[in-house]
Amino acid sequence: MPTATPLPSTRGPAATTYRRVLLKISGEALMGDQGFGLHPPTVQRIAAEVKSVHDMGVEICMVIGGGNIFRGLQGSAQGMERTTADYMGMLATVMNALAMQASLEALGVYTRVISAIPMDQICEPYIRRRARRHLEKGRIVILAAGTVSPFVTTDTAATLRANEMACEAIFKGTKVDGVYDKDPKKHADARRYDQVSYDEVLQKHLGVMDASAIALARDNDLPIIVFSLDEPGGFGGILRGEGTYTRVHG
Repeated sequence: MPTATPLPSTRGPAATTYRRVLLKISGEALMGDQGFGLHPPTVQRIAAEVKSVHDMGVEICMVIGGGNIFRGLQGSAQGMERTTADYMGMLATVMNALAMQASLEALGVYTRVISAIPMDQICEPYIRRRARRHLEKGRIVILAAGTVSPFVTTDTAATLRANEMACEAIFKGTKVDGVYDKDPKKHADARRYDQVSYDEVLQKHLGVMDASAIALARDNDLPIIVFSLDEPGGFGGILRGEGTYTRVHG
């Protein structure tokens, strides 16, 4: 059974706890109730959530998956060569990043899309010092194209970039309000963790992120905050000391 020890602040970290964070969301989060692609009202709603946190003075990086457009692993399972399929998935993340950029800038937020795959006509190449300078200038940095390495998920890319950007936590937006011992949509008796260790996530296969991402976060003592992206105000609420979430830490 999961531990249920509350955090020192049971309603979430104080607004000044995190100065710089990385928000990781899946590509599927952008498709709303559709089965595929982008749902503009959903993208706009998430952009408004991000803006509310940016307005609090928090520096924000974003990594968005590409599963709403193309998922490399699924392409490989259907007979496509895995490396090619993964590169296609990376390009899908660039499309999602551009969609998020458009929604954020429509709200008056300055952004930069930075791609690990150089494509100078539409976004900047990834240069760590330049990306960090954008954060210092108050711009939201959307990091796309993963690590440009196949066989590496966007979870691992997000954890790597969070460390490179000196982020103080990863916020992972999901469909549920934290980490559960089993799928709460299928099991009425599922129990939510208030906090859980990296090792317990790995040992119990809790599915927060893939094993490489969890191990990288553990090795760098980078906490992961898992919360519901579908809850209005959930992202900003945690930083204001409100809301429900799970903290993965050492």
